[in-house]
Amino acid sequence: MKKKKNIAIVAHDNRKKDIIEWAEYNWKELVPHDLICTGTTGKLIEEALTLKCMEENVVPPTVTRLKSGPLGGDQQLGALITEGAVDILIFFWDPMQPQPHDVDVKALLRITVLYNIPTASNRSTADFIVSSSLFHESYQPILKDYSGYISRDVDM
Repeated sequence: MKKKKNIAIVAHDNRKKDIIEWAEYNWKELVPHDLICTGTTGKLIEEALTLKCMEENVVPPTVTRLKSGPLGGDQQLGALITEGAVDILIFFWDPMQPQPHDVDVKALLRITVLYNIPTASNRSTADFIVSSSLFHESYQPILKDYSGYISRDVDM
């Protein structure tokens, strides 16, 4: 993980307001990094951070927008994680509302654990991540070797 991070930011509909407030509050921490967002979250994050940066005469961060979560954005993000293109995931998900793509969300969260990606699912954890001394430094996460878990030549 390089000093300049690739930070994925995702929020379910009922949490978009929360993620925008969090991003506006932490904009100075986010600006030096590249952001990867799903659908509407990306549009809202880009607008909010561009406005903050314009007010302070600072260059806004690069924001890459993927598809909306239910349209495959969560799966795109999971693929980027497996390719080593995501360093941190900030995912404000809605625990009170069933999602049409719950299986994709579960798969995304599983992949973050598998690839040892720091993941925040709420504001407190997201604040801890961006305030960590490791956030703006190079860091090499230790990856577990899961090769022993792969099925052993199972014939069907």
